[in-house]
Amino acid sequence: MALVELLMPKMGESIMEATVLTWLKSEGDTIEQDESVLEVATDKVDTEVPSTHAGVLKEILAKDGEVVEVGKPIAIIATDGDEGGAPAAPKEEPKAAPAKETKAEPVAASSSNGSNGSVSYQNSDRFYSPLVKNIAKKEGIALAELETVPGSGKEGRVTKHDILNYLETRGSQPAAAPAQTSSPAPASQPAAAPKSAPLVPASISAGDEIIEMDRMRKMIAERMVDSKRISPHVTSFVEADVTNIVFWRNRNKNEFKKREGGNLTFTPIFIEAVVKAIKDYPMINIQVDGDKIIKKKDINIGMAVALPSGNLIVPVIKNADQYNLTGLANKVNDLAVRARDNKLSPDELSGGTFTISNVGSFGNVMGTPIIMQPQVGILALGAIVKKPAVIETPAGDAIAIRHKMFLSHSYDHRVVDGSLGGMVVRRVADYLEKFELNRDL
Repeated sequence: MALVELLMPKMGESIMEATVLTWLKSEGDTIEQDESVLEVATDKVDTEVPSTHAGVLKEILAKDGEVVEVGKPIAIIATDGDEGGAPAAPKEEPKAAPAKETKAEPVAASSSNGSNGSVSYQNSDRFYSPLVKNIAKKEGIALAELETVPGSGKEGRVTKHDILNYLETRGSQPAAAPAQTSSPAPASQPAAAPKSAPLVPASISAGDEIIEMDRMRKMIAERMVDSKRISPHVTSFVEADVTNIVFWRNRNKNEFKKREGGNLTFTPIFIEAVVKAIKDYPMINIQVDGDKIIKKKDINIGMAVALPSGNLIVPVIKNADQYNLTGLANKVNDLAVRARDNKLSPDELSGGTFTISNVGSFGNVMGTPIIMQPQVGILALGAIVKKPAVIETPAGDAIAIRHKMFLSHSYDHRVVDGSLGGMVVRRVADYLEKFELNRDL
């Protein structure tokens, strides 16, 4: 019999950790290869993790609610065959701390930035994930200071984002508990007033209902706050005449339904126009990494999808420029259906380079969308409404009923100026207005 470790799998290019939601199997259960054994959550999606081997689930190493880095062991499986090696050694840090250190020692160690290797977190009754402890050690945060960091995770647990947010304002806050040093905040440190300012408490009256945010809503809130803090948002608006598109879709939607089995919506037509505009202005298809600009080769379009819970999720169409209109329509329908059924893979939620959000589906004529980091642009699509408009005819100007919509382009003013941001959304409108009425499906 051999013992093998079940590792936390990689679930997307930017996902470095996952939270164990629930185990579908118990210790001692027999499991088959590729059978789902637990459900985990990332900041993008909930998914089930299959077993890499057949055998017996001998030991569960990661409990419910625990945050585990990708590549770390989460369980041990006893298999029938010889897997060619002994099991990996158990966890390095047993529960019983060897020599009981006083809490004063780590404080002294942290005051000298170099010796963070001696910092210990063994004596705390509070749970810290390996990733949080690694960050704390690298930054020289002693246990006494770490205990003061507010946690937004389950049961007040400190998450990676909690400690990173704390580090951003660490220099501008008064020292936590230990020795009262005279405000060592460097002059070059910006005063992060919005982060350090206390939140205004909500007023609660009799009869009010208090609703706990679910995990996804907390993630969305955190992402939106981070994006507004990181990117100075500017929004440009253009009104487009989409009469030809409306007539063309009405003429072809029944044929498409019979042939492809899905609905022909406006979304793939809008995505096609966005892709063409990105090719004309490739500097909108970029990302920011410190003081460097990364010009993306692939055009990966994210599309915001409203879930039955009221939350939003953004699946990504990879290499959207490689699809024709029918291919885009089928891809849009597939991703939207599986998003609402919670059947997307983590990879389908990562790697976007530009995003669209159809606020018109809620009856809104325009919106000011928030950028999906680390992208630099997002386009909101307003409702299509009939309006009287002046049009040019061979006989002269005339007033006619036209189908119009607003396009709202929010962009990161650190790297996208108003000229580029405005030209991109204008070019999208141009492609929509020049849509060929006699185009084949």
